[in-house]
Amino acid sequence: MPRSPKSSAPKPHRSEKITLVLQGGGALGSYQGGVYEALDKSGFRPAWIAGISIGAINGALIAGNPPERALARLREFWDLVSTSSSPFPLFGNMLEQAFSQTALANTLMFGAPGFFKPRVVNPFAPAPGGADAVSFYDTAELKSTLERLVDFDRINDRTDETIRLSVGAVNIRTGNFAYFDSMHDTIRPEHIMASGALPPGLPPIDIDGEDYWDGGLVSNTPLQYVIDEDGHDNLLAFQVDLFSARGPMPTTLLEAAEREKDIRYSSRTRLNTDIMKRQQEIGAAAQRLAKALPAQWRDHPDLAFLREQECAHALTIVHLIYKSKNSAFNSKDYDFSHPMVASHWAAGLADAEATLANPDWQSRGAPKPGTVEIFDHAARPKPKDKKS
Repeated sequence: MPRSPKSSAPKPHRSEKITLVLQGGGALGSYQGGVYEALDKSGFRPAWIAGISIGAINGALIAGNPPERALARLREFWDLVSTSSSPFPLFGNMLEQAFSQTALANTLMFGAPGFFKPRVVNPFAPAPGGADAVSFYDTAELKSTLERLVDFDRINDRTDETIRLSVGAVNIRTGNFAYFDSMHDTIRPEHIMASGALPPGLPPIDIDGEDYWDGGLVSNTPLQYVIDEDGHDNLLAFQVDLFSARGPMPTTLLEAAEREKDIRYSSRTRLNTDIMKRQQEIGAAAQRLAKALPAQWRDHPDLAFLREQECAHALTIVHLIYKSKNSAFNSKDYDFSHPMVASHWAAGLADAEATLANPDWQSRGAPKPGTVEIFDHAARPKPKDKKS
């Protein structure tokens, strides 16, 4: 993976709890690796990581290793799961789209090393039951990879030296979303695997007698969980999204499939942060109204409810969204070819460095209690000109 020199970005304020919020997105998760590289070299060490799907895997790799080793472990994982070449050498030097499609065929037929592999089905054997009956791939290799690269004792240590880890999954029986949080639960490889068990490709994971699927089926970003769970710290949240809610009108069927997937899995973080800002404004207005009202009205339950909408702490969100610039189209989240993985990583590194170098970020002051501040500096692609 690419490496770059040390950054001169301003350091975080002491009063802030740094949180890394990682969306799901399969092979696109290497973008998060590039973002973490930029944060790591700039001194932004997270105290808390919340992830969904591939975000849960990246989060475990970071939280489950000491700071000086976390980045190397991330690189090791992505080097392992990315396929270096196509099984069809004839197309190796053709256009990027042709290579992408053959690399995708490689993943579909052979899986991703250290992650998942196709099930071998005996057509003469009785029909399988359980997880084998409802998935195309086996993720036993992922369990071994996590056990080798992640120190789960460290994740569950719950000291000031360790990173809190929260991962989301969906209970198949109830359809309810569930978070497994190292603050409250003992995190095992199964919790990480459950968060990324996207059907029908990957099998459900049993945790204490209940089966779970990928958390992205219900919510592909854990930002709201972080905000609701914390409640009293000044939060500096780096929200890293792998699908963009905004995008141009597609012009082909392949572009339409990509756009549909982007909309389906995007976190709509901007909408959520707009709602949070509005709640904060309502709470602040209620506080001012309470001071202006006669004393006998200040304890009215309706006014108390409105005043509770305001948070006493500061919330700063740095929003990084991956804008796909390659030709993988709707298959970009399962294209584990090495060129694509390296491209995503480089994009994450560049976007995070550009954000931390932005003048608005460079000049930001100390967080102010009761405020919501959003930084979204990553370059956006220019819309395509409509033909007349």
